[in-house]
Amino acid sequence: MRVGIGHDLHRLRPGGPLRIGGIDIPHDREAIGHSDGDSLLHAVIDALLGAAALGDVGQMFPDTDPANRGRDSTEMLAAALEAVAALGWKIVNIDCIIFVQRPKLLTHRLSIRQRLADILGIDLERVGLQAKTGEGIGSIGLEKAVAAQCVVLLGERDEG
Repeated sequence: MRVGIGHDLHRLRPGGPLRIGGIDIPHDREAIGHSDGDSLLHAVIDALLGAAALGDVGQMFPDTDPANRGRDSTEMLAAALEAVAALGWKIVNIDCIIFVQRPKLLTHRLSIRQRLADILGIDLERVGLQAKTGEGIGSIGLEKAVAAQCVVLLGERDEG
């Protein structure tokens, strides 16, 4: 078994939608990033790569590579998952937290979980997701940033 943790933070600017977990959520702000700025998927990538001792999202997808400009983070996550699987690991479960003041994510929670499950090729019940506000303080609470954390548990892949 291997455990990995991932964290990511992106500044917000006027615009929209806000991309979280591969889902475009209607909002008056959007994340600023070299790729599509999906902090949740970036945290999942870091957790996967960390658990498999493969580095982090910046090493696998450097912002110095023009190919990563505006890149869809779902493609990046699929590539990271492939690298982890090549070492003989599979996802047992993931648990994630999104930190954003607005929008409220309760109505989007199931679709984000399902999108993660689909990308990762795991059952929905293996994907945990919570959302937290910044209680009106700090970069999250003042709506200047969105952040995410993720923990992943990997197990050895069955060879059968």
